[in-house]
Amino acid sequence: MSKTRELSKDVRDKIVDLHKAGMGYKTIGKQLGEKETTVGAIIRKWKKHKMTINCPRSGAPRKISPRGVSMIMRKVRHQPRTTREELVNDLKAAGTTVTKKTIGNTLRRNGLKSCSARKVPLLKKAHVQARLKFANEHLNDSEKAWEKKTVGPFVYAYSPQTLHELALQSDLRYFGFQAPIF
Repeated sequence: MSKTRELSKDVRDKIVDLHKAGMGYKTIGKQLGEKETTVGAIIRKWKKHKMTINCPRSGAPRKISPRGVSMIMRKVRHQPRTTREELVNDLKAAGTTVTKKTIGNTLRRNGLKSCSARKVPLLKKAHVQARLKFANEHLNDSEKAWEKKTVGPFVYAYSPQTLHELALQSDLRYFGFQAPIF
């Protein structure tokens, strides 16, 4: 069964006004381009409840208020690498306790269907220069020296030529680092 299409408040009010004017279901439906059964259902509802607006649906209320949702969306738009854990902590500071799963569902409901960050930051000029300097310093090192070259917490398994090429192409994106997951 397909999802039903709801009529706007203006169309519903127009149907009720035409019914008050003495028109029948069929003529109202033809004039407004709606089915006779739809017109009848709206008029019956108006006769019973004296209103044409939709009644609230059943189900649990949302854990995150519309204001909280807009705060989440604003933060993710401005900082795409924000993790779900950070968003949970922000909402907790605002007085709402939710899980990472709830944050992920909210992001998907608002059009962010990706599970990884949308942007990967590019290298700055200082990083490019540092990489190029390192590659040039170690360009003439022997293969033995490159078997286990460590710099900080990273172990490099690149040859000097590969590292030099990577330094020259560093205006591309970071390599070897995984983006945070929503």
